[in-house]
Amino acid sequence: MPQQDPFGPDTLPYGVFTTADAPEQRRIGVRYGERVLDAGAIATVRGSAHAELLVAPDLGPLLAAGRPVWQAVRAEVRDWISEEPFLLPLADVTLHLPFEVADYVDFYASEHHATNVGRIFRPDGDALTPNWKHLPIGYHGRAGTVVVTGTEVVRPSGQRKTPADDAPTFGPSRRLDIEAEVGFVVGTPSSAPVPLDGFRDHVFGVCLVNDWSARDLQAWEYVPLGPFLGKSFATSVSAWITPLDAFDDARTAPPERTHPLLPYLDDSAAEPAGLDIRIDVALNGEPLTSPPFSTMYWTAAQQLAHMTVNGATLRTGDLFASGTVSGPEEHQLGCLLELTKGKGPFLQDGDEVTITAWAPGPDGSRIGLGEVTGRIAPAAPAADTATDAGAP
Repeated sequence: MPQQDPFGPDTLPYGVFTTADAPEQRRIGVRYGERVLDAGAIATVRGSAHAELLVAPDLGPLLAAGRPVWQAVRAEVRDWISEEPFLLPLADVTLHLPFEVADYVDFYASEHHATNVGRIFRPDGDALTPNWKHLPIGYHGRAGTVVVTGTEVVRPSGQRKTPADDAPTFGPSRRLDIEAEVGFVVGTPSSAPVPLDGFRDHVFGVCLVNDWSARDLQAWEYVPLGPFLGKSFATSVSAWITPLDAFDDARTAPPERTHPLLPYLDDSAAEPAGLDIRIDVALNGEPLTSPPFSTMYWTAAQQLAHMTVNGATLRTGDLFASGTVSGPEEHQLGCLLELTKGKGPFLQDGDEVTITAWAPGPDGSRIGLGEVTGRIAPAAPAADTATDAGAP
């Protein structure tokens, strides 16, 4: 296998698949290049002590088993990936959402994104809110509409009101947008705050996220309680979860902090917790933008620490996302709102968005993250009877 293949022996992400001859039997697989290792089948044949975890219909039991087991299974998988009878062509399998999402939290961790958005919405005020440099801002999202890559995204409908409108109207979103993000999947639960150095013990792996956003619905509804219908209609995630341990060579220091941090967020003496993940976004097959995850002001470890510091518990299958990833350059902006400075155009029916990414691995290798693709479908027919159908 070529060293630059992002799904080589240093990556080995986990997913869930079915085959045409057994469409009801969901199986755990490990991606290796353009093939999928049937992890449950080979674990059973080899008499692995972890076979029970790998014959499950989703990743839940493996996620809950904890880091020592994650590491032991990964070591076994490395020994198994050359077993030809257990390798299936990727093109011949159907991929599914690999774990049951327990809770979903979305953050707002890119200073470039937050600054750009602040300038669009508050041109005469401060781009960043007073709290932004003191804590990772986030909101609790909707777990039930997290969908696997390839799932169509139906244009959402809701209330909209522009400054020129005397009253709100109802209809399909006219300002449907993407948000290129990186997600983190919780494995080990917790009933107590998780400190910065507990991150590796609780987070199983990393995936790509497109947290679709209806900007017009969001702009009208979000004051004072934040995102609701403008965000809850769909969040797309990869079918592959790349283990956190695969990113050891991609660790990097986050940007310099400009404000003192409270002790529970102070990572000045901790291991570098930023990740050098290079993201590419394509619209209808054409390159759109390339946001760099290394520029994120708040790290995933800080996000987890803040998310639990008030006593909030973690459950197996919790998913938290970084928020839109944007860099300092025009070709590094992570959403259409920024790319068009709020003027559009935004997504049209039939548009397809694909997010891919990789990170540096050992000895010049690449660590891949499974792609996230979604195609925009027209609004549901019920919206046709609305005050304004709002066709884009």
